[in-house]
Amino acid sequence: MGISLVLLAYKEEENLRILLPQMKEKLEECKEEYEILVIDTAEPLDNTKEVCKEHGARYINQEQPGFGGAFCTGIKHASMDKFLIMDSDGSHPTVQIPEIHKMFTSGNYDVVIGSRYTKGGKTNDSKVSIVMSKILNTIFRICLGISAKDISTDYRMYHTAQLKTITLSCTNYDVLQEVLLCLKLAKPDKRLRIGEVPIAFEKRMFGESKRQLVKFIISYLKTLFKLIGMRIRASFK
Repeated sequence: MGISLVLLAYKEEENLRILLPQMKEKLEECKEEYEILVIDTAEPLDNTKEVCKEHGARYINQEQPGFGGAFCTGIKHASMDKFLIMDSDGSHPTVQIPEIHKMFTSGNYDVVIGSRYTKGGKTNDSKVSIVMSKILNTIFRICLGISAKDISTDYRMYHTAQLKTITLSCTNYDVLQEVLLCLKLAKPDKRLRIGEVPIAFEKRMFGESKRQLVKFIISYLKTLFKLIGMRIRASFK
């Protein structure tokens, strides 16, 4: 029993120096054993390994390419029964960790999301990013039958055992929708229970965003058709 906090890092040394102590403080409030896993690039690009050693985090190099590959590496190495994933750039407020944990441990949900778009949530991202995000969320939510307002954020807590039973193939940020659909289809009643805790999404503290807009959109369009096909095939089983 416990929490595996997984952080996917790409040159986030400066941010991790600030975030790791904050995260440890909030994890302590959850009154459970925990581990912090930092999934870095396949080849180190900064001093993330040294920062992890300084703050007692477990440093792991990703074993598959892309954001999706780093996510799968985190799933593989997580040893606790609860899997909490967050951005490592400071955009996800650590203060909500105990609240997300409390909702998750109520036993009513398969996934709990730190949500920008549920009541009480907000985002300080650019206007273009907000519009694009809301459009994608609406399209994917309707097409995949996912009952949540924010399905494009990776601030989430899952059951680790459920994650370890599914196979993910997306290598980009679209893995965030793929994982929800795979978990949904893996359940006998095809119903995924999702809770949402409002958060204030902030701009990254240091460094530059790694998302490339054109590649991001093309990847999401391809994935949408793939996931719709998965859902249709599952309906005939």
